[in-house]
Amino acid sequence: MKHLLFITLAFLSIQLSAQQKQFSKDDNGKFIYYKVVDSQVVNKDTLLQRAKSFVNVAYKKSMTQETITDSSVLAKGTMVIDKTILVAGHPSGEMSFNFVFEARNGKYRFWLTDLLFIPYQRDRYGNFVATTKIGVPLERTPGKLSAGAWKDILNSAYNKIEKFGDDFKKYLATSRVEITKKKTETISTKKW
Repeated sequence: MKHLLFITLAFLSIQLSAQQKQFSKDDNGKFIYYKVVDSQVVNKDTLLQRAKSFVNVAYKKSMTQETITDSSVLAKGTMVIDKTILVAGHPSGEMSFNFVFEARNGKYRFWLTDLLFIPYQRDRYGNFVATTKIGVPLERTPGKLSAGAWKDILNSAYNKIEKFGDDFKKYLATSRVEITKKKTETISTKKW
């Protein structure tokens, strides 16, 4: 009976570990998150304006716009990767990436590539800060000792990027109107 229980638990753990999502690789062997979305309702110019707004307004704190052409937006950004233990969590590092958006009439595509991980550690004040300025590519293979931790970082990074992609698709699908701030009038007591 004990052996049967052990075999079923081992089989279930193998099944669960095989279902984890993984990054695709591009032509250069780097990890990439690539999506093509069919958007027959929205035209190219509107998609481009919404993508610019997403980079410059919605993710203003974590992304910086690099270049804009008549059909594409390029930006660089960072995401904080969290390490969760049961209920409590803390940042384990940050991931920098390059974001590319291209639009045509009826469809658009976007991808995130050049994923670099920068680990965090606590400083003397208890804050989590970067240990170095140099990032480690996510596609590197770890040693035997750190393979489990690296696997957790990859899973967390994939989940964050997938959420980012979903947010981006929702942002482009909705018709948001940017609110322009009215210039406040100065009150003059000399004219009435």
